[in-house]
Amino acid sequence: MSTLMFAGCFAVWTLISVIGVQIKYELQLSETEFGFLVATPILSGALARLPMGMLAERFGGRQLMTGLVLLVSIPLYAFSYAETYWQYLALGLCIGMAGSSFAIGIHYVSAWASRDNQGLAMGIFGAGNLGAALTNLVAPLIIIAYGWRMAPVAYAFVLVLLGLLFWLLTQDDPVHQRRTEQQSEPKLNQLFIPLLDLRVWRFGLYYFFVFGGYVALTLWLPEYYVTQYGLDLKTASFLTLLFTVPGALTRVIGGWCADQIGARRVNWSVFWICLICLFFLSYPPTTMTIHGTEQDMTFLLEMPVWMFTVLVMIVGVAMGFGKASVFRMVYDYYPDRMGTVGGAVGLLGAIGGFVLPISFGLVTDLFGVRSSCFMLLYGLLAVCMVTMFYGISKQDQKQRLQEAIQNNFLKENLDA
Repeated sequence: MSTLMFAGCFAVWTLISVIGVQIKYELQLSETEFGFLVATPILSGALARLPMGMLAERFGGRQLMTGLVLLVSIPLYAFSYAETYWQYLALGLCIGMAGSSFAIGIHYVSAWASRDNQGLAMGIFGAGNLGAALTNLVAPLIIIAYGWRMAPVAYAFVLVLLGLLFWLLTQDDPVHQRRTEQQSEPKLNQLFIPLLDLRVWRFGLYYFFVFGGYVALTLWLPEYYVTQYGLDLKTASFLTLLFTVPGALTRVIGGWCADQIGARRVNWSVFWICLICLFFLSYPPTTMTIHGTEQDMTFLLEMPVWMFTVLVMIVGVAMGFGKASVFRMVYDYYPDRMGTVGGAVGLLGAIGGFVLPISFGLVTDLFGVRSSCFMLLYGLLAVCMVTMFYGISKQDQKQRLQEAIQNNFLKENLDA
Protein backbone atom coordinates (compact mmCIF):
# COMPACT_ATOMS: atom_id res chain seq x y z
CA MET A 1 0.00 0.00 0.00
CA SER A 2 2.87 2.37 0.73
CA THR A 3 4.39 1.70 -2.69
CA LEU A 4 1.02 2.16 -4.40
CA MET A 5 0.42 5.40 -2.51
CA PHE A 6 3.87 6.73 -3.37
CA ALA A 7 3.35 5.83 -7.03
CA GLY A 8 0.11 7.85 -7.04
CA CYS A 9 1.80 10.81 -5.35
CA PHE A 10 4.76 10.65 -7.72
CA ALA A 11 2.42 10.55 -10.72
CA VAL A 12 0.75 13.72 -9.44
CA TRP A 13 4.11 15.31 -8.65
CA THR A 14 5.29 14.97 -12.28
CA LEU A 15 1.95 15.57 -14.03
CA ILE A 16 2.75 19.17 -14.96
CA SER A 17 5.78 18.01 -16.96
CA VAL A 18 3.37 16.52 -19.51
CA ILE A 19 0.45 18.95 -19.49
CA GLY A 20 2.98 21.78 -19.21
CA VAL A 21 3.92 21.26 -22.88
CA GLN A 22 0.35 22.23 -23.83
CA ILE A 23 0.41 25.20 -21.45
CA LYS A 24 3.74 26.31 -22.93
CA TYR A 25 2.25 26.66 -26.41
CA GLU A 26 -0.96 28.25 -25.14
CA LEU A 27 0.92 30.97 -23.23
CA GLN A 28 3.96 31.13 -25.59
CA LEU A 29 6.43 30.52 -22.76
CA SER A 30 10.21 30.68 -23.15
CA GLU A 31 12.43 27.73 -22.26
CA THR A 32 13.26 29.31 -18.89
CA GLU A 33 9.58 30.02 -18.10
CA PHE A 34 8.73 26.43 -19.03
CA GLY A 35 11.52 25.23 -16.74
CA PHE A 36 10.00 27.20 -13.84
CA LEU A 37 6.53 25.84 -14.64
CA VAL A 38 7.51 22.16 -14.48
CA ALA A 39 9.96 22.64 -11.59
CA THR A 40 7.73 24.64 -9.22
CA PRO A 41 5.89 21.55 -7.86
CA ILE A 42 9.27 19.92 -7.28
CA LEU A 43 10.33 22.86 -5.08
CA SER A 44 7.46 22.62 -2.60
CA GLY A 45 7.73 18.83 -2.49
CA ALA A 46 11.44 19.15 -1.78
CA LEU A 47 11.17 21.76 0.97
CA ALA A 48 8.41 19.82 2.71
CA ARG A 49 10.37 16.56 2.92
CA LEU A 50 12.42 17.43 6.00
CA PRO A 51 9.50 18.71 8.14
CA MET A 52 7.32 15.83 6.94
CA GLY A 53 10.02 13.33 7.94
CA MET A 54 10.20 14.89 11.41
CA LEU A 55 6.43 14.86 11.75
CA ALA A 56 6.39 11.20 10.72
CA GLU A 57 8.76 10.35 13.60
CA ARG A 58 6.54 12.26 16.01
CA PHE A 59 3.05 11.26 14.86
CA GLY A 60 3.50 8.18 12.63
CA GLY A 61 3.28 7.77 8.90
CA ARG A 62 -0.24 6.44 8.49
CA GLN A 63 -2.18 9.50 9.61
CA LEU A 64 0.24 11.89 7.94
CA MET A 65 0.18 10.12 4.57
CA THR A 66 -3.61 9.95 4.43
CA GLY A 67 -4.07 13.59 5.37
CA LEU A 68 -1.46 14.70 2.83
CA VAL A 69 -3.08 13.11 -0.22
CA LEU A 70 -6.55 14.33 0.68
CA LEU A 71 -5.19 17.86 1.08
CA VAL A 72 -3.26 17.81 -2.21
CA SER A 73 -6.31 16.67 -4.19
CA ILE A 74 -7.94 20.11 -3.69
CA PRO A 75 -5.39 22.30 -5.56
CA LEU A 76 -4.95 19.49 -8.07
CA TYR A 77 -8.62 19.71 -9.00
CA ALA A 78 -8.44 23.53 -9.06
CA PHE A 79 -5.51 23.42 -11.52
CA SER A 80 -7.92 22.55 -14.33
CA TYR A 81 -9.59 25.98 -13.91
CA ALA A 82 -6.40 28.10 -13.91
CA GLU A 83 -5.85 30.56 -16.75
CA THR A 84 -2.77 32.72 -16.07
CA TYR A 85 0.89 31.86 -15.59
CA TRP A 86 0.99 32.96 -11.94
CA GLN A 87 -2.08 30.80 -11.17
CA TYR A 88 -0.32 27.77 -12.64
CA LEU A 89 2.76 28.48 -10.53
CA ALA A 90 0.79 29.04 -7.30
CA LEU A 91 -1.30 25.89 -7.68
CA GLY A 92 1.82 23.97 -8.77
CA LEU A 93 3.44 24.82 -5.43
CA CYS A 94 0.47 23.29 -3.60
CA ILE A 95 0.34 20.22 -5.84
CA GLY A 96 4.06 19.66 -5.27
CA MET A 97 3.38 18.77 -1.63
CA ALA A 98 2.64 15.28 -2.97
CA GLY A 99 6.40 14.85 -3.39
CA SER A 100 6.93 15.03 0.37
CA SER A 101 5.15 11.67 0.69
CA PHE A 102 8.56 10.02 0.18
CA ALA A 103 9.89 11.22 3.55
CA ILE A 104 6.78 9.92 5.28
CA GLY A 105 6.84 6.59 3.47
CA ILE A 106 10.56 5.90 3.94
CA HIS A 107 10.10 6.17 7.72
CA TYR A 108 6.90 4.11 7.67
CA VAL A 109 8.33 1.30 5.51
CA SER A 110 11.72 1.03 7.24
CA ALA A 111 9.94 0.47 10.56
CA TRP A 112 8.48 -2.81 9.25
CA ALA A 113 11.66 -4.31 7.73
CA SER A 114 14.55 -6.16 9.37
CA ARG A 115 18.05 -4.69 9.26
CA ASP A 116 19.27 -7.22 6.67
CA ASN A 117 16.47 -6.37 4.22
CA GLN A 118 16.31 -2.59 4.55
CA GLY A 119 17.74 -1.95 1.10
CA LEU A 120 15.24 -4.27 -0.56
CA ALA A 121 12.26 -2.93 1.43
CA MET A 122 13.09 0.70 0.70
CA GLY A 123 13.86 -0.23 -2.89
CA ILE A 124 10.39 -1.73 -3.32
CA PHE A 125 8.85 1.40 -1.81
CA GLY A 126 11.06 3.64 -3.94
CA ALA A 127 9.83 1.80 -7.04
CA GLY A 128 6.83 4.08 -6.63
CA ASN A 129 8.90 6.35 -8.88
CA LEU A 130 7.07 4.33 -11.52
CA GLY A 131 4.32 6.89 -11.06
CA ALA A 132 6.31 9.18 -13.35
CA ALA A 133 6.16 6.54 -16.08
CA LEU A 134 2.44 6.16 -15.43
CA THR A 135 1.96 9.86 -16.02
CA ASN A 136 3.99 9.77 -19.24
CA LEU A 137 1.76 6.94 -20.46
CA VAL A 138 -1.70 7.92 -19.20
CA ALA A 139 -1.67 11.72 -19.27
CA PRO A 140 -1.10 12.04 -23.07
CA LEU A 141 -4.00 9.65 -23.68
CA ILE A 142 -6.28 11.78 -21.49
CA ILE A 143 -5.06 14.93 -23.27
CA ILE A 144 -5.75 13.46 -26.72
CA ALA A 145 -9.20 12.19 -25.74
CA TYR A 146 -10.53 14.97 -23.48
CA GLY A 147 -8.03 17.85 -23.46
CA TRP A 148 -5.32 18.61 -20.91
CA ARG A 149 -7.70 20.13 -18.33
CA MET A 150 -9.30 16.74 -17.69
CA ALA A 151 -6.00 15.21 -16.54
CA PRO A 152 -5.73 17.01 -13.14
CA VAL A 153 -9.43 16.30 -12.47
CA ALA A 154 -8.96 12.56 -13.06
CA TYR A 155 -5.78 12.51 -10.98
CA ALA A 156 -7.52 14.28 -8.08
CA PHE A 157 -10.25 11.63 -7.88
CA VAL A 158 -7.69 8.81 -8.01
CA LEU A 159 -5.69 10.46 -5.23
CA VAL A 160 -8.74 10.66 -2.96
CA LEU A 161 -9.50 7.00 -3.63
CA LEU A 162 -5.92 5.99 -2.78
CA GLY A 163 -6.05 7.99 0.46
CA LEU A 164 -9.20 6.22 1.61
CA LEU A 165 -7.80 2.77 0.71
CA PHE A 166 -4.55 3.50 2.54
CA TRP A 167 -6.42 4.47 5.69
CA LEU A 168 -8.64 1.38 5.59
CA LEU A 169 -5.99 -1.22 4.71
CA THR A 170 -3.00 -0.19 6.86
CA GLN A 171 -2.16 0.23 10.53
CA ASP A 172 0.33 2.24 12.60
CA ASP A 173 3.93 1.07 12.24
CA PRO A 174 5.47 -0.85 15.18
CA VAL A 175 7.98 1.92 16.00
CA HIS A 176 5.20 4.48 16.38
CA GLN A 177 3.09 2.04 18.40
CA ARG A 178 5.98 1.37 20.78
CA ARG A 179 6.76 5.05 21.23
CA THR A 180 3.08 5.80 21.85
CA GLU A 181 2.82 3.07 24.49
CA GLN A 182 6.02 4.22 26.21
CA GLN A 183 5.19 7.91 25.65
CA SER A 184 8.73 8.40 24.34
CA GLU A 185 8.21 10.52 21.20
CA PRO A 186 11.52 12.20 20.26
CA LYS A 187 11.88 15.87 21.12
CA LEU A 188 12.52 18.48 18.45
CA ASN A 189 16.15 19.08 19.47
CA GLN A 190 16.85 15.33 19.31
CA LEU A 191 15.57 15.22 15.75
CA PHE A 192 17.96 17.97 14.64
CA ILE A 193 21.15 16.44 16.11
CA PRO A 194 21.94 14.08 13.16
CA LEU A 195 21.66 17.01 10.73
CA LEU A 196 24.88 18.45 12.20
CA ASP A 197 26.83 15.53 10.73
CA LEU A 198 28.58 16.43 7.46
CA ARG A 199 28.05 12.86 6.23
CA VAL A 200 24.30 13.52 5.95
CA TRP A 201 24.89 16.31 3.47
CA ARG A 202 27.37 14.21 1.48
CA PHE A 203 24.64 11.60 1.07
CA GLY A 204 22.31 14.43 0.10
CA LEU A 205 24.72 15.50 -2.66
CA TYR A 206 24.76 11.99 -4.11
CA TYR A 207 20.96 11.91 -3.99
CA PHE A 208 20.90 15.36 -5.60
CA PHE A 209 22.39 13.70 -8.68
CA VAL A 210 20.75 10.25 -8.76
CA PHE A 211 17.24 11.38 -7.77
CA GLY A 212 17.33 15.05 -8.75
CA GLY A 213 18.78 14.12 -12.12
CA TYR A 214 16.14 11.40 -12.55
CA VAL A 215 13.28 13.79 -11.82
CA ALA A 216 14.79 16.56 -13.95
CA LEU A 217 15.19 14.28 -16.96
CA THR A 218 11.69 12.89 -16.43
CA LEU A 219 10.37 16.44 -16.67
CA TRP A 220 12.69 17.54 -19.47
CA LEU A 221 12.87 14.58 -21.85
CA PRO A 222 9.37 14.91 -23.44
CA GLU A 223 10.16 18.48 -24.44
CA TYR A 224 13.70 17.47 -25.51
CA TYR A 225 12.39 14.77 -27.85
CA VAL A 226 9.82 17.16 -29.35
CA THR A 227 12.25 20.02 -30.01
CA GLN A 228 15.48 18.13 -30.76
CA TYR A 229 14.09 15.28 -32.85
CA GLY A 230 10.75 16.72 -34.04
CA LEU A 231 8.64 13.96 -32.47
CA ASP A 232 5.00 14.38 -31.46
CA LEU A 233 4.10 14.52 -27.75
CA LYS A 234 2.67 10.99 -27.67
CA THR A 235 5.84 9.44 -29.14
CA ALA A 236 8.05 11.62 -26.96
CA SER A 237 6.18 10.55 -23.82
CA PHE A 238 6.44 6.90 -24.83
CA LEU A 239 10.21 7.12 -25.35
CA THR A 240 10.53 8.85 -22.01
CA LEU A 241 9.00 5.72 -20.49
CA LEU A 242 12.15 3.86 -21.52
CA PHE A 243 13.99 6.12 -19.08
CA THR A 244 11.48 6.36 -16.24
CA VAL A 245 10.32 2.72 -16.03
CA PRO A 246 13.79 1.10 -15.73
CA GLY A 247 14.85 3.90 -13.38
CA ALA A 248 11.96 3.00 -11.08
CA LEU A 249 12.00 -0.80 -11.28
CA THR A 250 15.76 -1.24 -10.92
CA ARG A 251 15.55 0.54 -7.59
CA VAL A 252 14.31 -2.78 -6.19
CA ILE A 253 17.32 -4.66 -7.59
CA GLY A 254 19.61 -1.87 -6.47
CA GLY A 255 18.33 -2.17 -2.91
CA TRP A 256 18.94 -5.91 -2.93
CA CYS A 257 22.46 -5.44 -4.31
CA ALA A 258 23.19 -2.83 -1.64
CA ASP A 259 22.14 -5.37 1.00
CA GLN A 260 24.33 -8.10 -0.48
CA ILE A 261 27.54 -6.41 -1.68
CA GLY A 262 27.50 -3.05 0.08
CA ALA A 263 25.88 0.27 -0.69
CA ARG A 264 29.15 2.15 -1.22
CA ARG A 265 30.35 -0.25 -3.90
CA VAL A 266 27.02 -0.03 -5.75
CA ASN A 267 27.04 3.76 -5.60
CA TRP A 268 30.59 4.07 -6.92
CA SER A 269 29.79 1.79 -9.88
CA VAL A 270 26.68 3.86 -10.65
CA PHE A 271 28.75 7.04 -10.87
CA TRP A 272 31.23 5.54 -13.33
CA ILE A 273 28.50 4.19 -15.63
CA CYS A 274 26.70 7.55 -15.66
CA LEU A 275 29.96 9.39 -16.33
CA ILE A 276 30.60 7.40 -19.52
CA CYS A 277 27.03 7.76 -20.83
CA LEU A 278 26.80 11.48 -20.07
CA PHE A 279 30.05 12.10 -21.95
CA PHE A 280 28.45 10.89 -25.20
CA LEU A 281 25.06 12.48 -24.48
CA SER A 282 26.75 15.86 -23.98
CA TYR A 283 28.22 15.90 -27.49
CA PRO A 284 26.10 18.29 -29.63
CA PRO A 285 25.32 17.78 -33.35
CA THR A 286 28.47 18.85 -35.17
CA THR A 287 29.35 19.53 -38.80
CA MET A 288 32.98 18.70 -39.56
CA THR A 289 34.75 19.75 -42.76
CA ILE A 290 37.93 18.02 -43.92
CA HIS A 291 39.98 19.99 -46.44
CA GLY A 292 41.21 17.41 -48.93
CA THR A 293 43.76 17.77 -51.70
CA GLU A 294 41.10 18.06 -54.40
CA GLN A 295 37.89 18.95 -52.56
CA ASP A 296 36.43 19.53 -49.13
CA MET A 297 34.52 16.73 -47.43
CA THR A 298 31.79 17.59 -44.91
CA PHE A 299 30.44 15.18 -42.31
CA LEU A 300 27.49 15.58 -39.95
CA LEU A 301 28.06 14.02 -36.54
CA GLU A 302 24.68 13.65 -34.85
CA MET A 303 23.38 11.08 -32.40
CA PRO A 304 20.37 9.22 -33.84
CA VAL A 305 17.26 9.02 -31.71
CA TRP A 306 17.65 5.27 -31.06
CA MET A 307 21.20 5.66 -29.71
CA PHE A 308 20.15 8.63 -27.59
CA THR A 309 17.29 6.59 -26.13
CA VAL A 310 19.58 3.63 -25.32
CA LEU A 311 22.12 5.82 -23.52
CA VAL A 312 19.40 7.65 -21.59
CA MET A 313 17.88 4.29 -20.60
CA ILE A 314 21.27 3.10 -19.24
CA VAL A 315 21.53 6.31 -17.21
CA GLY A 316 18.01 5.67 -15.87
CA VAL A 317 18.93 2.13 -14.82
CA ALA A 318 22.09 3.35 -13.10
CA MET A 319 20.18 6.10 -11.28
CA GLY A 320 17.69 3.47 -10.08
CA PHE A 321 20.54 1.53 -8.48
CA GLY A 322 21.97 4.74 -7.07
CA LYS A 323 18.74 5.88 -5.43
CA ALA A 324 18.49 2.58 -3.56
CA SER A 325 22.14 2.45 -2.51
CA VAL A 326 22.11 6.00 -1.10
CA PHE A 327 19.24 5.19 1.26
CA ARG A 328 20.80 1.92 2.30
CA MET A 329 23.83 4.01 3.35
CA VAL A 330 21.52 6.34 5.26
CA TYR A 331 20.07 3.39 7.18
CA ASP A 332 23.54 1.95 7.90
CA TYR A 333 24.52 5.12 9.76
CA TYR A 334 21.18 6.44 11.07
CA PRO A 335 18.75 3.50 11.59
CA ASP A 336 16.82 5.28 14.36
CA ARG A 337 16.39 8.56 12.50
CA MET A 338 15.16 7.49 9.08
CA GLY A 339 12.41 10.11 9.11
CA THR A 340 14.67 13.08 9.84
CA VAL A 341 17.84 12.05 7.98
CA GLY A 342 15.87 10.44 5.17
CA GLY A 343 13.84 13.64 4.91
CA ALA A 344 17.00 15.77 4.75
CA VAL A 345 18.62 13.58 2.08
CA GLY A 346 15.34 13.39 0.19
CA LEU A 347 15.01 17.17 0.44
CA LEU A 348 18.36 17.72 -1.28
CA GLY A 349 17.50 15.17 -3.94
CA ALA A 350 14.18 16.82 -4.65
CA ILE A 351 15.85 20.25 -4.65
CA GLY A 352 17.91 18.82 -7.49
CA GLY A 353 14.67 17.98 -9.26
CA PHE A 354 13.69 21.65 -8.93
CA VAL A 355 17.02 23.34 -9.67
CA LEU A 356 18.13 21.16 -12.57
CA PRO A 357 15.13 21.69 -14.94
CA ILE A 358 15.48 25.45 -14.45
CA SER A 359 19.21 25.16 -15.04
CA PHE A 360 18.53 23.09 -18.16
CA GLY A 361 16.37 25.93 -19.51
CA LEU A 362 18.92 28.59 -18.55
CA VAL A 363 21.91 26.89 -20.17
CA THR A 364 19.86 26.09 -23.28
CA ASP A 365 18.75 29.72 -23.62
CA LEU A 366 22.27 30.96 -22.83
CA PHE A 367 24.34 28.73 -25.12
CA GLY A 368 21.72 27.68 -27.67
CA VAL A 369 22.86 24.05 -27.42
CA ARG A 370 20.22 21.55 -26.30
CA SER A 371 22.69 18.90 -25.15
CA SER A 372 24.08 21.44 -22.65
CA CYS A 373 21.69 19.93 -20.08
CA PHE A 374 23.76 16.73 -20.18
CA MET A 375 26.97 18.76 -19.93
CA LEU A 376 25.57 20.24 -16.72
CA LEU A 377 24.82 16.77 -15.32
CA TYR A 378 28.33 15.64 -16.29
CA GLY A 379 29.86 18.46 -14.26
CA LEU A 380 27.59 17.73 -11.28
CA LEU A 381 28.58 14.07 -11.37
CA ALA A 382 32.26 14.99 -11.35
CA VAL A 383 31.70 16.97 -8.13
CA CYS A 384 29.88 13.98 -6.58
CA MET A 385 32.70 11.59 -7.45
CA VAL A 386 35.40 13.88 -6.05
CA THR A 387 33.37 14.36 -2.86
CA MET A 388 32.77 10.63 -2.45
CA PHE A 389 36.45 9.81 -3.02
CA TYR A 390 37.44 12.42 -0.44
CA GLY A 391 34.86 11.13 2.06
CA ILE A 392 35.94 7.51 1.63
CA SER A 393 39.60 8.48 2.05
CA LYS A 394 38.88 10.38 5.26
CA GLN A 395 36.79 7.51 6.62
CA ASP A 396 39.51 4.96 5.82
CA GLN A 397 42.15 7.14 7.49
CA LYS A 398 39.98 7.44 10.59
CA GLN A 399 39.41 3.69 10.66
CA ARG A 400 43.15 2.94 10.32
CA LEU A 401 43.91 5.40 13.11
CA GLN A 402 41.37 3.73 15.41
CA GLU A 403 42.81 0.30 14.60
CA ALA A 404 46.33 1.56 15.33
CA ILE A 405 45.23 3.00 18.70
CA GLN A 406 43.50 -0.27 19.61
CA ASN A 407 46.55 -2.31 18.62
CA ASN A 408 48.87 -0.10 20.70
CA PHE A 409 46.47 -0.34 23.64
CA LEU A 410 46.41 -4.16 23.42
CA LYS A 411 50.19 -4.32 23.08
CA GLU A 412 50.71 -2.14 26.18
CA ASN A 413 48.33 -4.32 28.19
CA LEU A 414 50.08 -7.50 27.05
CA ASP A 415 53.47 -6.05 27.96
CA ALA A 416 52.14 -5.04 31.35
